[in-house]
Amino acid sequence: MYYSYNISDETVELAKKAEADLKEVFAKIEENAMIVSSKVLSAFQELRVSTADFIDITGYGYSDPGRDKLEALYAKVFGAEDALVRPQLMSGTHALSVTLFGLLKPGDTLVYISGEPYDTLRSVIGTSGESRNSLIKYGVKYEEIDLIGDDFDLEAITERISKGDVKVAAIQRSRGYSRRKSLTIEKIEKAIKAVKAACPETVVMVDNCYGEFTEDREPTEVGADVFVGSMMKNLGAGFATSGAYCVGTKECIEDIAERFSAPCVGKELGANFNQLAAYFKGFFVSPSTVASTLKSMAFAARMLELSGFEGISPRYDEKRTDIVQTADFGSAEMLIKFCTGIQKGSPIEAFATPYPSEMPGYPHPEISAAGTFITGATNELSCDGPLIAPYTAYMQGALTYEYGKLGIMRAIDEMFDRSEG
Repeated sequence: MYYSYNISDETVELAKKAEADLKEVFAKIEENAMIVSSKVLSAFQELRVSTADFIDITGYGYSDPGRDKLEALYAKVFGAEDALVRPQLMSGTHALSVTLFGLLKPGDTLVYISGEPYDTLRSVIGTSGESRNSLIKYGVKYEEIDLIGDDFDLEAITERISKGDVKVAAIQRSRGYSRRKSLTIEKIEKAIKAVKAACPETVVMVDNCYGEFTEDREPTEVGADVFVGSMMKNLGAGFATSGAYCVGTKECIEDIAERFSAPCVGKELGANFNQLAAYFKGFFVSPSTVASTLKSMAFAARMLELSGFEGISPRYDEKRTDIVQTADFGSAEMLIKFCTGIQKGSPIEAFATPYPSEMPGYPHPEISAAGTFITGATNELSCDGPLIAPYTAYMQGALTYEYGKLGIMRAIDEMFDRSEG
C-alpha cells in the first residue's frame, strides 16, 4: 500500500518493527484520549451547546452568548473558574505576554521556577532583545530558579517564595529549545504545593503550550491559578485558524482580560470573526488529535532509534507530557535532510524545500518544515531546529496518525537517500 507514495522497502520494514514495539504505548495513549474525551463530551452536554452558539456577532462583540459558552466550556473541562478564549490573542507568546502584563505591576516580582524560559518569552520579560516595552522596562523584577536535572528544586522554591514578595511564580511545562525534559503534571503539582505552602498569595502561572490533553489532568486541576496556551497547537485540532486562551481563577482572568481589552471592559469586548464553530469543533476533536500526535511522535522516536540516532527525547516508551519530540542528528546536513523529508511528506507545499534562515526572536539560524493548512500550526506535522550542535530537531503535530506516520517515513527515506520522489 506504500508503493503509490514511493516509500522504500527498507523504511516499510522499519515501520513494521516500530509499530510492533509500540502496541502497549499506543494502548495507553488511546486510554488517555478516552478519559479526556469523556470530560469534553460531558461538558458540551452539561452546558447545552447548540447551533445557536455558533452565530457570528459583529462590531464590538458585546452580548455574545456563543463566546461566553465557549469560555465556560474551557473553564468546565479544565476545572477552572473562568477563561478567555479569543482570536485576537495571536499566539501562545502573545497570550503569555498579555497574562504576565495583566498579573504584574511595576515593582512586582516574577520568578520562573522552571529555569530560563524559551527565546520569545525572554524578549517579553526583557532578559534578551532590546524592547523598550518589556516587563523589566515596565518595572517588574525578575528571577529564575533552575531545575535540578529534569525536576524542580523544591527546597530553593520554598526558600525564595517564603519571603512573601513574589507576585507570580511561573512554570514552563514544555522544554522549548532546551535540553531538559518537559515537566509532567505530577511534578508540576508538587511544585505548586511547595509555592502555595510557602506563600498562598503567590499566583502560579503555567505555560501549558503543547501540553493540553496529553495527560488526564491539567495545571488548574492540581492547583495552578492560571494556565495559558495556543489554539494553533493542541486545542485547535486543525480547525482554529488563529487564537489562544487563558484559563484560571476569576480574579486572574479579570486582570488578564482588562489587559487584553481595556479596564472596566475586560471580557465584554471582542467579536470572534466567525470563528466560534471552528473553536467549538476544534476543542471537541482535540483529544483525538492529540492522541494522533502522541502516537506519531512515539512512532518517530522508535523509527529514529532503530535507525541508530541518539539523543532521542522522549524515548518511544517514555511517559509523554507534551507533543514535542526531539532528536539529535549530529550534523547540519542530517537535520536539513530530515526537515526536507518532513516538508516532502506534508499535504501543503510539499514541493517547497526548507532552508536555514534568521527568524525573529531566535538567536541562531533556524530551519523549519511546516506544510500545514493553518500557517505555523504546530498541531499539524512540523519540524524545526537551530543550526547549532548537536543539531537537534524539534518535531510535533499530526492531525491523524496515518498522515503523521507517512510524513515520518518520508523523512527517514530522505535522510538515507532512499526517496524516489
